[in-house]
Amino acid sequence: MQTVYTTHPRYTEHDLPGHPEHAGRIRAVWQRLEETDLVSHLQVLTPEPVPVDLIHTVHTQDYTNILQRISTSNQRHVRLDADTYATPTSYEIARLSAGGVVSAVDAVLSGKAANGLAAVRPPGHHAMPNHGMGFCLLGNIAIAARHAQHAYGLKRVMIVDFDVHHGNGTQAMFYDDPSVLFISTHQSPFYPGTGTLRENGMGAGTGYNINIPLSAGHGDESYAIIFEDIIWPAAERFQPQLILASAGFDAHWNDPLAGMRLSLTGYAHITHQLAQMAQAFCEGRIVFVMEGGYNLDILSRGMENVAHALLDDGIIEDPFGKVQGHGTQEVKTVLAQVKKLHNL
Repeated sequence: MQTVYTTHPRYTEHDLPGHPEHAGRIRAVWQRLEETDLVSHLQVLTPEPVPVDLIHTVHTQDYTNILQRISTSNQRHVRLDADTYATPTSYEIARLSAGGVVSAVDAVLSGKAANGLAAVRPPGHHAMPNHGMGFCLLGNIAIAARHAQHAYGLKRVMIVDFDVHHGNGTQAMFYDDPSVLFISTHQSPFYPGTGTLRENGMGAGTGYNINIPLSAGHGDESYAIIFEDIIWPAAERFQPQLILASAGFDAHWNDPLAGMRLSLTGYAHITHQLAQMAQAFCEGRIVFVMEGGYNLDILSRGMENVAHALLDDGIIEDPFGKVQGHGTQEVKTVLAQVKKLHNL
């Protein structure tokens, strides 16, 4: 079976020139996958907009009403907050973005594809149940997780978020839900100001929310230890039936908006680790979903490396190399706290 690749030409219609989350991001990814001829090795799907009733499994009706009203307005751009914009076409494009992730999940869970890559925008992991924020309008990966549960009867979905920012929206949508294990690695203190160690779920969901907050400057070695010491044991205990990955490439040392020191090689290691977890626990069923990343060369090559990992062709593209990150002792101190809190 092939790797499914979902994207849509209309993703460029959600755009605000000069904003960090602009249409050029997805164009750079398209161009890279075309010029490397990776597209010819992928099963390409053009998604449909996600149904509104599926959106309402994680978002409120009041919020989608706001997006709908913007879509019928004559304003060129509306600011939902200081960082997040919407245009009259943005709600439709956001539904197509979530639809890209749902389509990839459908292909994987129906057996038509082995695994998936969703090159989508606007991104989704900051979108809260009742409002957009952090460049995000709809919770793409959360909507797809609910779809996997409702349409295929899955009881255990694992979401791993390695964007440099905490996935506060995804966390909020599953905070009391033991059927979704959410794990986030992120720079802290940093936007959006959430993701502390003690945010570990509530009610029946206590223990199913694992945050790994890191000070600026951590690189490849720290992330490798995180996966070995925390994410592998957590996955083994949870036994996911599907893995979804929020793939943000803004933890790279050359990203303009953050302060982490991952390299593309370090990112490739993360990607391969997650693919191996999927092989170990859920018959290879994994979908990577594009989130942040604001250096276009890094973002496009990072997505290229995800495709290589899913195709298992042994190729890693990293013309930028590594820089020195923090020593591993600092991350081990954080991980000791995570292990104690979550009995890992």
